[in-house]
Amino acid sequence: MLSADRPATRLATRLAFLVAGFGIACWAPLVPFAKQRLSVDDGTLGLLLLCLGIGSVGAMLVTGVLSARYGSRPFIMAGGLGLAVFLPLLAVAGSPLTLAASLLVFGGALGSIDVAMNIHAVEVERAAGRLLMSGFHALFSIGGFAGSAVMTSLLSMHLDPLASTLVCSALMLAAMVFTWPRLLRRVEAHEGPLFVLPHGSVVLLALLAAVTFLVEGAVLDWGALLVIGAGLLPAAQGGLGYMLFSIAMTTGRLAGDAVVARLGDRATLFWGSLLCVGGFAVVLLAPVAAVAMAGFLLIGFGASNLVPILFRRTGTQKVMPVGLAVAAITTTGYAGILVGPAAVGFVAKLASLPAAFWMLAALMLLVTLSARAVTTEGR
Repeated sequence: MLSADRPATRLATRLAFLVAGFGIACWAPLVPFAKQRLSVDDGTLGLLLLCLGIGSVGAMLVTGVLSARYGSRPFIMAGGLGLAVFLPLLAVAGSPLTLAASLLVFGGALGSIDVAMNIHAVEVERAAGRLLMSGFHALFSIGGFAGSAVMTSLLSMHLDPLASTLVCSALMLAAMVFTWPRLLRRVEAHEGPLFVLPHGSVVLLALLAAVTFLVEGAVLDWGALLVIGAGLLPAAQGGLGYMLFSIAMTTGRLAGDAVVARLGDRATLFWGSLLCVGGFAVVLLAPVAAVAMAGFLLIGFGASNLVPILFRRTGTQKVMPVGLAVAAITTTGYAGILVGPAAVGFVAKLASLPAAFWMLAALMLLVTLSARAVTTEGR
């Protein structure tokens, strides 16, 4: 059995995060094409995106239980390979029902690798005896940038969506084949209940994690449609906003440990969330594409270190065992990134897509207002 504290094991963990970010980001530039191909409105598209969330959250709950029994390795592989296999289906689905089914299984693959790779990362970090989690999550952001950039580039070169997804699938398959023999065979078994509902201060942490992940999910699924609908960019370049958002997220997370060490958790939460709100305002009020792209950068920089801080504060709270609290917040947070964007579609249907993005800015203010409460010791 491989030692958890080995460079090869750490590399495999990073690759798992990279593939997860790459896979979900490949979907973002395909959203406008899917909407056009199926001739659906924002409300129907929101329902279709909900299938992605349902599949993912369901897989998260199951993966958390099974990983405790059998280790995270098989579920990292199942999720990564599933992303590669099912991505091309999203480019060819010819009816809303077919796309709904494809998004359901694609979301299941994403949910499986998301939970399993975090369980794996906890074990690797514990064995190393030093902080590694921010670096692992930075690889997810790098994957998001790479996936959006590669897919957008292929589409901009007039490669059709199916051919573009096949190229991206091949890259993910190669990464997972390399990763397989370097992952841990088993992780430490967990005693007691495998899942409990969050309570006490963990509820606030879970809510803020869901809001922060919701912002990421909205930029992923709706950012391209927002700038295209405003006439700022053509459809083939709609993924540029998410690409720049991913660059900012990556840069912010790579520098995150130094920033938080200087400012502290409370100030970073406060100013980071406020910067994110400002970024939304810039995007929504932008008169030209360049200004809107700057807004996506601000959103990415502002949001980059919010989630790592929320997870760190989960480790200091006293109302629940740390392991159970982390599991609850992981599921709730990722539910925000996957289920939440469906709500954006409903708001867009009732009002408008810009109105839905103003709603996201208002939700992000909850993080700003809760910065003191979240960082109070002993909660």
